Amino acid sequence: MSKLVLLRHGQSQWNLENRFTGWKDIELSENGISEAKKSGRLIKEKKIPIDKVYSSGLKRAIDTAIIAMKEANYDHLFNNDELVIIKNIAVNERDYGDLTGLNKQETAEKYGKEQVHIWRRSYDVNPPGGESLKSVVERVKPYFENTMKKDLEDEKNILLSAHGNSLRALFLILNIYTTKTISTAEIPTGKPFIIEYESNKITNKYFL
Repeated sequence: MSKLVLLRHGQSQWNLENRFTGWKDIELSENGISEAKKSGRLIKEKKIPIDKVYSSGLKRAIDTAIIAMKEANYDHLFNNDELVIIKNIAVNERDYGDLTGLNKQETAEKYGKEQVHIWRRSYDVNPPGGESLKSVVERVKPYFENTMKKDLEDEKNILLSAHGNSLRALFLILNIYTTKTISTAEIPTGKPFIIEYESNKITNKYFL
């Protein structure tokens, strides 16, 4: 059996300020650092072994992985105090285009709540100048299948530190949600989601 541990990064400074972040490289907030530490403690307490760590190319996800694995005392994943981590922009957050940096409430007041909800939660509608969730699936899927999936088939336990929309994309790829139900998927920051595999099939899934 193998485990895939999905971890949405801890709260970022722009999450705190209710702004669209996308590919902007924003630091974790103090609360986000605490969330990352808590996730590491949960992984340790539940004795979830980790063999490899993957991350997006954005600092908030990278830092969340580093903080969590340090808190878990998973020394085998470090080399000279540096976390051995495989980073790739394929699992970056959705690019929000022209919305990046804007306050979500102010954007809703300007364009209407319904329009902003469509931009945020629909499957195949792009925000102005940005990516749809469908576009995110198209870049996450080949990366997952050519890297992480092979690790799982080799019965390795892996952690992916990423983002709300790249993790939603993975939920679609793994058939945990459909394009019709994905808008209901809620992924809290800093809360590990475990997917257990056996014979290349999902046998269990749960939040710690």
